[in-house]
This record gives sequence, C-alpha cells and structure tokens, in this order.
Amino acid sequence: MSHSIVDAPKQNASCHPAEPSVKGHQVDTAEPEKAKKTEQGRPLRRGLSLVLSSIGPTLVLIGFAAVFYYGHHNDWRIPKFAALTGSVETVADDWCEEHAVPESICVECDPTLMPKGPDYGWCEVHGVHNCVLDHPDVAQIKETPSILPSDLERAARALAVAPRKENNSACKIYQTRIQFASIESVKQAGVDVELIERAPIVEAITGSGEIVYDPTKQASLASRVPGSVWLVTKGVGDLVTKGEVLAVVDAAQVGDLKTNLLRALAEENLQRQNVSRLNQARSAIAGSRILDAEAALSKAQADVLSSEQSLRNLGFPIDTESLRGLSERQVLDNLRLLGIPDEIRAQLNSKTITSNLIPIVSPIEGFVTQRHVAPGEVVDPTRILFEVANTSQMWLTLNVPLENMDQLAVGQPIRFQADGSRYEVEGKLDWISTAADSQTRMVQVRAMLPNVDGKLRSETFGTGQIILREESDAIVIPKGSSHWEGCCQVVFVRDKHYFDSPDSFKVFHVRSVRLGATNGKFTEVISGVLPGEVIAAAGSDVLRAQLLKNNLGAGCDCVAE
Repeated sequence: MSHSIVDAPKQNASCHPAEPSVKGHQVDTAEPEKAKKTEQGRPLRRGLSLVLSSIGPTLVLIGFAAVFYYGHHNDWRIPKFAALTGSVETVADDWCEEHAVPESICVECDPTLMPKGPDYGWCEVHGVHNCVLDHPDVAQIKETPSILPSDLERAARALAVAPRKENNSACKIYQTRIQFASIESVKQAGVDVELIERAPIVEAITGSGEIVYDPTKQASLASRVPGSVWLVTKGVGDLVTKGEVLAVVDAAQVGDLKTNLLRALAEENLQRQNVSRLNQARSAIAGSRILDAEAALSKAQADVLSSEQSLRNLGFPIDTESLRGLSERQVLDNLRLLGIPDEIRAQLNSKTITSNLIPIVSPIEGFVTQRHVAPGEVVDPTRILFEVANTSQMWLTLNVPLENMDQLAVGQPIRFQADGSRYEVEGKLDWISTAADSQTRMVQVRAMLPNVDGKLRSETFGTGQIILREESDAIVIPKGSSHWEGCCQVVFVRDKHYFDSPDSFKVFHVRSVRLGATNGKFTEVISGVLPGEVIAAAGSDVLRAQLLKNNLGAGCDCVAE
C-alpha cells in the first residue's frame, strides 16, 4: 500500500509536467509552417509591387511617344482649339517648307509661274555662267543694255594682269532663284540692295618701304691732307651750291706743293732761257751742250707738270700757263690763296695768312645734312667733316612678296605715302632685285621719287603701291556683297519685274561673277553683272543661307566634266 501511495504522486507529477512540453512542442511546429507560408507569399507580393511601381514611368513613356508621334506627323505645330473641338473645317496647307514661300506662288516648285530665261552656259573667255558681256539680254534690266568695246578691253586687261579666282564650269548653282513671299518679308529679313555703278579702281601691289637719300646725289667731305681747321663757313641745314667752300684747312703739305711748283716754274724758265741762248750760238759751241740743255729743260717741264698734278689732286684749280711769264713774286701771290673765293679772303687776316690753306668744297648742290667739325680741330683724310645731300630726288625701297614678281616690270608707276603723312608722291620703278631675302622671302625694289618741295625725309617709313592697272570706269559692287559657295563666286541679282505690281514675284537670281581688285568699300567685277542691275548687299547672308538650305544634301550639283 505504501509503495503504491508513494508512486502515485510521482506518476502524476510525471504526467503533469509533460503537458507544457507538449504544448510547447505544438507551438514550435506551428511557427515554421507560418514562416513557410510567408516565404511562399513574398514573390507574389514583390511582383505585384513591381507592377504597381512601374505603371507611372510606363505611362510617362507612352505619353512622350504619343507627343513625338503627333509632332512628327504634324510638323511640330500645336493645333488650334477650334481644330481640336472640330468646330471648323480643316484648311489645306499652302506653304513650301523648302523655299519658304507659299507653295501656290513658289516659282522653283512650279517653274511655269515664272519661266527661266535662256541658259547660255559657261563662258570660256570670262570664266562665268550666262556671261552678260557676251549675252547682255541676261541682265536684269528692262531694256537690253549695250556692251561697250571698253568693257571688253577692261575685262581683258584685268584677266591678263594677275591670276583670278576661278569658278567651276560644271557648277549649276547659277540656275537657282531665291524667292520671298512679299516685300515686307524682304524688309523683315534685313536685306538691303544696291545699284551696280561705275567707279575708278586701282589695282596695285602693296609693300612696306623706306625713303633714303639718293646715294648718287650725296657727298661725304673730308680734308685730303692732314691739318687744322682754319675756318668753317657752313652749318647743318645750309644750302650750298656746287663748288662752294664749306671750310678752310691749314695743311703744311699744301704749302710744300705750292713751293715745289714755284721752284719748278723758275727752273723751267731758266732752262728755257739757257736753251735759247745756246741755240743762238750753235755754230760756236759743241752740239752736246745743246742736247744737255734741252734735256734739262725737259726735266724742268716734267717737274712743273708733276707739281701741277699734285695740286690738282687736292682739288686746286691750277693753270700753269697763266703763271708762265710772271715774276716769282707774282706767282707766289697767285698760289698763296689758290682756290679761296673772294668772300672767304675777306674774312682772313692778310698779315697772318699762309700758303698752306686748302678749301673744303662741295662737289654737288644740296643741303648740309651733317657737320662734324669746328675751327681749330685737327683733321685728316679719315675723318668726315660734312655730309651734303641733294634732296630734290629721293630713293624709295619697297619690300614686295616673292609671289608677285611675275607682275612687276621696270617703268611701272609707284605711289608712296609716309607714315603719319597725308602727302602722296609718285615715281617710277627702276630696279628689281635679283635675290630674295633668305628670312622674309621678300624681294626689294627701288624707285626714284621727286622731292622738289622737300616734303620727303630720309629714313622715313611708309607704304608704297606699285600700280599694275588703273581703270577710270570699272564696274563695282559693295565689298562683301558677293559670296563663295564652294565652287563659284556669286551675287544675288534682283529680278527686273520686282516692282511691276504687288503680285510680282519677289525673286533674286543667283549669278556667278569674276572679281578683280578691291579698293576701300568697293570690289571690281570683271564679268558677271552690268551697271543698272540691282543686287542684294547688306543682309545678303540671308539669301546665302536660303541658297545653302535649298541645295542641302545635293551640294552645288557640280559634276566633273
């Protein structure tokens, strides 16, 4: 009994604690099942969330696609509200996008509205299409103009004097016309026109230059013998004549030469008398004595000639024939102030005067440009005392590009304007260098410039023009009114019927031209247009842009021949 009583509680005790464990076991098995179900539901929720989150961007993309589709098919124009509501009837589109005019009046799309004139094609002589010099009926002038012989001659001169930019003979762009819807649209585009006229034109080669004294009319003066300056009579800027004395130098060598001449003249006179006396007594004396006397006379004459030549070499105007027959005193008086003019002699002290004086004389007429001496200074032949230049004619040297050499010729006129001066002088090209500068690749040319009024100064710089051609009545257009289209130089010529009526077509014709020289605001036209025609000037870039647009993708229709 005891045994069972003891065991019963144990059994109960063992059974009751098992309950919680069983419950706990049940909880543990339920949680994995729930987690398993949660894991199975997650992909579905993620998919649903992804679909819901992508609805917004997808709708935006669909909206963009719809706008793009509508814009592409309606030329990106927003329809009017009445069109959207359907309250008005649809109006037909009458606009030519290619030529920017109503399609009903577009002469390019429908050439029958405005038939093109005759097409004469390429002109081999003048290098343009539909040459107005050969076919004046092409000109946009109501009355066919007359071509003067001078126009053809001028074009020939222009083409011969220099190479010109060439047009492409195969280009078809000249057949194009640029049209505006109305006069108001021309004004709104900023297009202005100019009448083609005649004006003087000068074609020249321009180069930088320098003016210097003419070396053939310039003299550097020095004393021919050593000595000291006795007197100075001229200064810088003084005008001197040929043979005029600028200074007087005291040189001992001059006195020695005068003394030698005096002795030689005395000896010559003595030997001449001796020969005369012996010839009178020829029958009474030996012939050898006469021969000796004649030899002595010849020697004396040679000494006179030698002394005379020595004085001439120093610039003295000596004449020994006028001295023969004079006494020694008279000869000395003549030699003492030899070469000294009377106005200088008046300035000398006759009591202290010597026979050593030598004048410094100008060999040319001109101005004293430099003086480097003062009275009392010691001088010698190596020292320059004066610079004298004749400024009535100056030298101009120009530097010209080597590539222009074929256009130059001796005798061509040259115009020169010094920097900072409004004075222009003209001369003649008289020398072209045979060599080019190794660094600048420029060639030097020279011209003689008259300077009678003395306005030109030596060692001044400026700009010179070698005149190649000068036309008094050239055909000109405003600078910048022509355009290079890749293969042709063109202008835009207004149609001659432009103002006939309000309904007249507002058309500009594309015309190929050949250009010449440019002077200031004007450019010469060798061929392509005639006086009286009207072209687009300011704002012509608008027509050029339309021309490029019309030919976009097709180029200029140039086909190699």
